[in-house]
Amino acid sequence: MTGTAREDWTVWSCDASVVVTSPTDVAAASAIVRNVVRQVDDACSRFRADSELSLRAADFARGAAASPMLVRLVEGALEAARLTDGDVDPTLGVELARLGYDRDISALDVGPEVESASAVVSVQRRPSVWKEVHLVDSILTVPARVQLDLGATAKAIAADIAAAAVASELGCGALVSLGGDIATAGAEPVEGWGILVQDTPADPRQQVTLMAGAAIATSSTQKRRWMSGGFVRHHILDPQFGLSAETIWRSVTVASSSCLHANALSTASIVRGFRAVQWLDGLDIGARFVDLRGRVVTTGQWPMPAEEPVLAGGAQ
Repeated sequence: MTGTAREDWTVWSCDASVVVTSPTDVAAASAIVRNVVRQVDDACSRFRADSELSLRAADFARGAAASPMLVRLVEGALEAARLTDGDVDPTLGVELARLGYDRDISALDVGPEVESASAVVSVQRRPSVWKEVHLVDSILTVPARVQLDLGATAKAIAADIAAAAVASELGCGALVSLGGDIATAGAEPVEGWGILVQDTPADPRQQVTLMAGAAIATSSTQKRRWMSGGFVRHHILDPQFGLSAETIWRSVTVASSSCLHANALSTASIVRGFRAVQWLDGLDIGARFVDLRGRVVTTGQWPMPAEEPVLAGGAQ
């Protein structure tokens, strides 16, 4: 895109990028984004014993004041749970750890690209565990038996916060990408924000344009995969069983007014499988589904094609 500058790096084992409409401000923009990401990680990382969520687990079991950042992250996670009737559930930390996802994905055994779910035995979870997590003002209460996993929604919220902060502090248009979560704020470039939507090199690609303030999120069953119990798992769990959701879609991409909203709908669509198409179409949500054979289904007002892509929008 003309008149923009970009910086790329890696965080949380995914590609991160910031693009600004003021090229001289790109270094400052990157510093703002990195600081937001650090604050989010400090507040809620499930893989760090010194994160606020881990360090103060006993306090939160009794009910205790949380930091403003953790409050915002838990509020967003509970909002996503309500929006999706619990299909996006922030209380799956224990189940993810039981499946072997107890450290950064880069440290796990990815294993062969073979999956056979037929031999997996599951036990139905008690429904709506997330409703037992309470946040009143800044007082957070998490039952002792529950471990929060805010990973997906926290990454989306981080993108929303960072893009808004860059636009506000530097007075320019900003696009922030954290893996498959892309948020924009401020004025867009003349031609709009061009995004290449493609999850893996094997998937069909499409170029779309985002206008100012729009966001897009991709949820994938093809990334963040690891071996556990002889099977390949992926990180999006079906809350009903606490196991990786059935792989109906390779990926689902949703466009919305916030990255949190887009992420909640794309993640829930992986969980809902075939039912998700009618669900999002009924809500008039612009979405793009890619099935296991690479066929594409779209719903709502999916963004129009762009002239030139600036960065990949696949999930990580």
